[in-house]
Amino acid sequence: MIIQYVLIFGLVLLDQLVKWWTVSNLPLYTDQSIIDNILSLFYIQNDGAAWGILSGQMWLFYIITVVVIIGLFYMLHTDGKQHVLLRTALSFLIGGAIGNFIDRLHLNYVIDMFRLKFINFPIFNIADVALTIGVILLIFYVFFGNHELEESE
Repeated sequence: MIIQYVLIFGLVLLDQLVKWWTVSNLPLYTDQSIIDNILSLFYIQNDGAAWGILSGQMWLFYIITVVVIIGLFYMLHTDGKQHVLLRTALSFLIGGAIGNFIDRLHLNYVIDMFRLKFINFPIFNIADVALTIGVILLIFYVFFGNHELEESE
């Protein structure tokens, strides 16, 4: 279980360091190309969810995030003990949720900075990437990782 806590801590630390760097080095609403026409840094302060949904509803995000994090930790210590893929998925989800929760508690908004230039997609951060990876791993677990348990029954 220590590996999962190291992963969670590492994701939160990386997320917060990139956010700190962004605030320290990029003016708000300024675009800095990383890969031409593909990826750029574009610092925004998001007080909602993806695409600014539920903008300004921080109290709702506080409640939902606390409940989700508690549930994910519970799953990590119960169901997660049975399969490494599930433990890893839950760790990515927890790390991403905590990374954005720190911003919401401390700043009342989330710092986002990665912008895909070739598609109309919300600007995102490392915590969002961790959440996305966690969801993908969870889908893989549901469709492929769970078969080991079914076969042994």
